[in-house]
Amino acid sequence: MTTTGDEFDETAAGDDHLADTLADLDDELAEQRAAALRATLEDYDLDADDAAVLAGLAAGEDGIEYLPALPVVAIVGRPNVGKSALVNRILGRREAVVEDTPGVTRDRVTYKAEWMDRRFTLVDTGGWEPDARGIDRSVAAQAEVAIDLSDVVLFVVDAMVGATSTDEQVVRMLRKSGKPVFLVANKIDDARQEPEAAALWNLGLGEPHPVSAIHGRGVADLLDEIMKVLPDVSAVAKYEIGGPRRVAILGRPNVGKSSLLNKAAGEERVVVNELAGTTRDPVDEIVEVGGRLWTFVDTAGIRRRVHLQQGADFYASLRTSAALEKAEVAVVVLDVSQPISDQDVRIIDLVLESGRALVLAYNKWDLLATPELENQDRRRYLEREIEQDLAHVAWAPRVNISARTGRHLEKLVPALETALTSWDQRIPTGKFNAFLAELVAEHPHPLRGGKQPRILFGTQAATRPPTFVLFTTGFLDPGYRRFIQRRLRELFGFEGTPIVLNMRVRERRQR
Repeated sequence: MTTTGDEFDETAAGDDHLADTLADLDDELAEQRAAALRATLEDYDLDADDAAVLAGLAAGEDGIEYLPALPVVAIVGRPNVGKSALVNRILGRREAVVEDTPGVTRDRVTYKAEWMDRRFTLVDTGGWEPDARGIDRSVAAQAEVAIDLSDVVLFVVDAMVGATSTDEQVVRMLRKSGKPVFLVANKIDDARQEPEAAALWNLGLGEPHPVSAIHGRGVADLLDEIMKVLPDVSAVAKYEIGGPRRVAILGRPNVGKSSLLNKAAGEERVVVNELAGTTRDPVDEIVEVGGRLWTFVDTAGIRRRVHLQQGADFYASLRTSAALEKAEVAVVVLDVSQPISDQDVRIIDLVLESGRALVLAYNKWDLLATPELENQDRRRYLEREIEQDLAHVAWAPRVNISARTGRHLEKLVPALETALTSWDQRIPTGKFNAFLAELVAEHPHPLRGGKQPRILFGTQAATRPPTFVLFTTGFLDPGYRRFIQRRLRELFGFEGTPIVLNMRVRERRQR
């Protein structure tokens, strides 16, 4: 009887001697054999892309560069004066959430900006209200933190409304900060409205700078003035983003992503509220956990259908995907008190599609740690759900935590380190081809139409994620490819990272 491709998923689990064979391998001899296999490819039709793959791994992948901290410009002001519109104008693209509804921006959000060959970090903040309560009070605290961590402050006022009592209280706070402050008189769309800006001299912050964030009027002149006082290296920001490894925190709304970031940071860095979907923008924070620095990106909760979302939630979902693209490892937060949903699985699949390393954080575990019968039942159902719905990511490190209490949070660091080490891992070409030769000898690919596809040569073309290319004489069954991936994991680790296995079917060159 011929073994089908799918049956390879379950066979050969006990091939422990393969590990022994590879451990005893003479590396130099393995490389010589791989070079001989590589030479046989000259008999096959190869294209320019094949040559690039065979040239080996791109250099510089492993370098993690620590750069001097960019100077920081914070944009503050009361709600709905046009701060986010000004951010978008300075960046030259639509990044910050802009809506007619006041208070859409709730956290401080950092962006990289550039003007006249000068790079700097731009911080957008929620509207500052001095007597705010509840979530508004949290937003006000975020704006105060942003001022503390900035080198220059842009204080935005709606010139068509004029200075309010709130604006005057913000001015008092800014004076205490001792930072250079630029008074930005926004919504001056043409020269006829400039007298409205002049009235803001009364705030005592010096000359108002009339701009129209929506139309761009006056923004270039404002940036020219900022560059005159902006330092080359930030006097307050400790590290430049790009050094510490980047961690995206993902999950459906209200599973505890922001609570996890705050507990890791040891302070309230992100607005946390009972209202689901409080976080609208990804928020980058450098946090020390487990004795090393990490850049955590707390992302907006991914909602069910992007095309049905309105306004702010739509853009937030798009930026969640962008945050994942900029990250190296994703922590997907799952709420153990709720059944694993299709939404949870879709978010995990989004990570797999992006090729990022993956850690699964099962939050609210303290709720299941109590001896009550209903909790024991939920725990039993949860294990069954994990077995059925998350079997395809059984390789991802699992951490049971409580973001609210901080329970087992320290276990997150080894899980992240394991996943990133696997994501960066490279198998030497000699060892990989020896692995393939032993594997095929033990378990040859089944015959298809009287023919048996052969693996001519294999190489790891990239890391982050580990990407392997097999040159073959025919198409390999999906089950056989999964079998190769599973054996790669069993023998070389790769815990916490997807493995990409590509095929290049090549025909022998006609003589």
